[in-house]
Amino acid sequence: MFSKSFFLTTSALVVSAFALQGCSTNAATGKQQFTALMSPAQENSVGASEHEKIVEQYGIYNNKSVTDYVSRVGAKVTQKTERPDVTYKFFVLDSPIVNAFALPGGYIYISRGLLALANNEAQLAAVLSHEAGHITGRHSAERYSRGVVTSLGAGILGAVIGSPEAAQALGTGANLYLSSYSRTQENEADTLGLRYMTQGGYDPDEMAAFLSALQAQSGLDARLAGQNPNAGAGYFSTHPATGDRVLKTANEAKSYADSDIKNRSEYLQIIDGITYGDSADQGFARDQTFYHPKIGFKFTAPSGYRIINQPSQVVITDNNGTVMLFDIAKRSSGQSASNYLTQSWLKDKPGIRAERTTVNGMDAATAAFDGTVSGKPVTIRVMAIEFKPDSFARFQIAIPSGTSSRTIEDLRRASYSFDTLSNAEKNTLKPNTLRVVTAKSGDTIASMASRFPYSDKKEERFRILNSLLPNESIVAGRQYKIITD
Repeated sequence: MFSKSFFLTTSALVVSAFALQGCSTNAATGKQQFTALMSPAQENSVGASEHEKIVEQYGIYNNKSVTDYVSRVGAKVTQKTERPDVTYKFFVLDSPIVNAFALPGGYIYISRGLLALANNEAQLAAVLSHEAGHITGRHSAERYSRGVVTSLGAGILGAVIGSPEAAQALGTGANLYLSSYSRTQENEADTLGLRYMTQGGYDPDEMAAFLSALQAQSGLDARLAGQNPNAGAGYFSTHPATGDRVLKTANEAKSYADSDIKNRSEYLQIIDGITYGDSADQGFARDQTFYHPKIGFKFTAPSGYRIINQPSQVVITDNNGTVMLFDIAKRSSGQSASNYLTQSWLKDKPGIRAERTTVNGMDAATAAFDGTVSGKPVTIRVMAIEFKPDSFARFQIAIPSGTSSRTIEDLRRASYSFDTLSNAEKNTLKPNTLRVVTAKSGDTIASMASRFPYSDKKEERFRILNSLLPNESIVAGRQYKIITD
């Protein structure tokens, strides 16, 4: 009888041989890579299919001058890539998150949050060039092909070992490979991005400058969320530390001939007036109140809680494990809140009794039951409100064991604060806006930052938004970005 070690070795050899047979030389990197399981034609198909999902989830930012500008810059940096078979397409997502990514088939996305953080056209070019590098490097095809082979190996090994846990662990590795770029791929995209942006005439030093801005923004976001900004990357992170990328990219930029296009003034003119933060279509927070002018509702979170607006729900949380989720659910014609709660929403929990109530004149129902969150006991309180003929407003609250009666009352008041918006409120409530202003004599960091509609870290927000060093002062006559409500 053959031993398990024989099967393990044989399985590894089969997988390795399969990978080697599909290796080819990438025209952009000059390196061998395994992309056999996703052809260029399949890349186009995958990109087109996933593009529809991206647009549905985030939406495209409705500003033609901005989107046309991004496409023009994108065309400049992709006209000489090593993949003439690819038609590059550029999209600005209606998202406040600072992000950019690419799909196979030439689809490149940046968020308006990223546009707000960049300070010149060269930095925008650096981001678009980096994402083009992922496409020319065929990184999606590579990680997909290797992921399939890894999954194949996991299946073989799991069957041989007879251990579902082993197969699951190996399968996690495959899923990870499909969901994020490796360190090598990120570094390759930076290297290729430098090549493409300089071919377009842009200053290569601006790639490292923007990575530094990203590093600063990430630190601020962590502090605002009550997290440690200096915490190391998690075990499953495959991206290099931003500091390492800044140094590597800055060193590589020195090898390129001088290209000096930055186009700061033109860039600032383009982004002047763009929406900053959440938009009216997504809803937005003002202090502790969340407003959604498009759908027509508002509610107020307890003092000190963070409001996190996500595409399909709003998360309200503190640092003690208390979580409140809000979303909108479909309502059948004439369905009552109590019937929906017991017969639809909680149908898998027989015996739950709904308590009828009203919320600002709207019929509602609420119920509570025991549960666990992250292995810890909690009381789960749910509420359904008859918001519109076709929809319920829903709250779900996880209250940890031992929570004070005052906190419980604060959460109860938050759920009962839900109300509809008047027409006047819908017309007057506007999202925050990025504005470009020219500094006057006597202006300071403090005076410029005082215009920001935030209660904390105004000066830090202003410095990061404008990429100002700690010892850098305002220069009269120079343009700066501010946020207004």
